[in-house]
Amino acid sequence: MIFRELWSITGEVVQALLPLVIFFLLFQFFYARRPWSFVRQVLTGTALAAAGLILFLLGVQVGFLPAGEEMGAALAGLDRPFLLMGLGFAFGLLATIAEPAVWVLCGQVERASGGYIPEKLILIVLSLGVGVFVALGMGRVSLGWPLYYLLLPGYILAIILIFFSNPTFIAVAFDAGAVVTGPMIVTFVMALVLGVAGAIEGRDPVLDGFGLVAMVALAPILAVLILGFFFKEKE
Repeated sequence: MIFRELWSITGEVVQALLPLVIFFLLFQFFYARRPWSFVRQVLTGTALAAAGLILFLLGVQVGFLPAGEEMGAALAGLDRPFLLMGLGFAFGLLATIAEPAVWVLCGQVERASGGYIPEKLILIVLSLGVGVFVALGMGRVSLGWPLYYLLLPGYILAIILIFFSNPTFIAVAFDAGAVVTGPMIVTFVMALVLGVAGAIEGRDPVLDGFGLVAMVALAPILAVLILGFFFKEKE
């Protein structure tokens, strides 16, 4: 099974990266004409990135998804919604800290702002925001809350906060919404919630298990905008 997944994932990664490599080589040949040492460095980095993606996605398919579904099914048997929400908060917080793209974003924000927005502060705010919304997602599944009860007020609040937040944080907030929904959070947390929805009687995994990614994407937007509001008040 592992080798079959490895072959399939390798094909997908090569198919995704090959157009970028071809475009870079054409750009290099017709326009850039950078030294061969630079081209070799780029191709070596691309090969290392491809190898890392293959191993990561293999781990996701073989490890994260099955583990998340099994843990979700086991947690659903507890029949304690608030305990599920607490565990959802912990899983969301830890998954955000483990998300590589989040670390990249936080580092870029600190460098681009000249240290005005510290990397660790952004990481903490994003992790807490995602943890809260994963907890709400668990509550939605276990208690049967409609999805729009959470999304509609959240986006209305985000629109209002745009007018009161520090302008520096607005663009960061909406980029963070896309960055946080990376492979770590989407694969593990979604599998966890689907496992919970599939194990609770009367819940439909399709209707109740999905929608979490939309909530996770909203979480960093609100969290960073609120942080920007406090920065503006401090100034």
